[in-house]
Amino acid sequence: MLFNSWQYALFFPVVFALYWALPHRFRVYLLLIASCYFYMSWNAKYIMLIIFTTLASYLAALMLEKTESQRTKKVILTLTLCACLGVLFVFKYFNFFAGAVVDFLNMFALHLHPATLRLLLPVGISFYTFQTLSYVIDVYRERVKPERNFIVYAVFVSYFPQLVAGPIERTNNLLPQIKTPHGFDYSQAVYGIKLMTWGFFKKLAVADVLASHVDNVFSSVHSYQGVALMIAVFFFTVQIYCDFSGYSDIARGCSKMLGIDLMENFRSPYFSTGIREFWSRWHISLSTWFRDYVYIPLGGSHCGKLRHNVNLMITFTVSGLWHGADWTFVVWGAVHGLGRIAENSLTLNREPHELVRVVRVIVTFVFVMTVWVFFRAESLNDAVYIFTHILYLHDNGLSFSVSKFTALPVTTLIICEYASLNDNSGLIKLLTLKNNMLRWSAYVFIGLITAFFAPKGLPNDFVYFQF
Repeated sequence: MLFNSWQYALFFPVVFALYWALPHRFRVYLLLIASCYFYMSWNAKYIMLIIFTTLASYLAALMLEKTESQRTKKVILTLTLCACLGVLFVFKYFNFFAGAVVDFLNMFALHLHPATLRLLLPVGISFYTFQTLSYVIDVYRERVKPERNFIVYAVFVSYFPQLVAGPIERTNNLLPQIKTPHGFDYSQAVYGIKLMTWGFFKKLAVADVLASHVDNVFSSVHSYQGVALMIAVFFFTVQIYCDFSGYSDIARGCSKMLGIDLMENFRSPYFSTGIREFWSRWHISLSTWFRDYVYIPLGGSHCGKLRHNVNLMITFTVSGLWHGADWTFVVWGAVHGLGRIAENSLTLNREPHELVRVVRVIVTFVFVMTVWVFFRAESLNDAVYIFTHILYLHDNGLSFSVSKFTALPVTTLIICEYASLNDNSGLIKLLTLKNNMLRWSAYVFIGLITAFFAPKGLPNDFVYFQF
């Protein structure tokens, strides 16, 4: 079930009405039933994977609390990590690693055929797996107490607004909100609707419009060169941000209407002045996850320069692999790691002159946009082709049409994103003006653009559903 589908347009109002009509003690059961139904609308049998991961992490946390032996705790943690990551490995990475092993052996004239599994990738498996792992690790570190109510914990893992594409919530933020009684807050609900409005605008009026042009080029890159490739790369840069941050806005908006705050996942990342700042603004829930559970345990920056650089490379490379079982994602992550290392070697003023700041924003944006080629390309060969043909002066590959009206939603997006740099509100601030005429004009404007540009027919998936 997609946020941008008629099914969800019927599903959420029913859940919303029942949620606030029921006493608090029954709401957790409603959320669990709604979350299971929401997930099973994709593939009912894969609900068993969530049940397994939930049960394994739930029991492991209880055992960690009762165990005093540090050695036994490490065994419990290791077994839980193996169990949860094992499921993720089988469904997402088995074929990739099997192929990599065969390719390696072929280099030594040991010709084998890779064993492959014909399994569909369960939607959201990377997200809920990491959420359960952070819970168990936090219990192991004695930073949180294990949740004894299985139903409450199951809702924490499967909470439908953020189940399939995040944000990856932490125990201290989401779990207490599920348990704590709260009443309906009109202002919070209205704010949630405005967040959803902005999310739908980014998804329907920008991401989905650009997606058709991007898909045409990247599905057959060898038919294009020069300007066509430049436009496609730029369009994908905008598309992936609007698609993913649009999902996060809708998820946060839905959750706010239920009285539960999800963490902010994006903060105008394309206006960052460096790679480090970019990753503090892009997919924040994932970048902080890797910081807390991979980078810092490796030693972080509290070590020698060489070791610090190695820690950065491991973290970013693994982050790339998290996104997909393909060498394109590995290279994408590794290049960002190299970018961070290069950035660390430069002595940069923390508060630069405004002109210098603008230059840094442009350089960072060009770097991020360039590296997105690896993320979107269907193979490393396609990525190499793009880099070797994108600067061709004589372009005869611009065979797709770009609607002149595309500039309208993209321009609106850029203006609102720039407006959010200081007060982190952007369009939301525009939609909360006290002047009724201006406020309602903004409502109508955004609504008309979204309705006009929204693709007709079946709704488009969100990009991050594949991860």
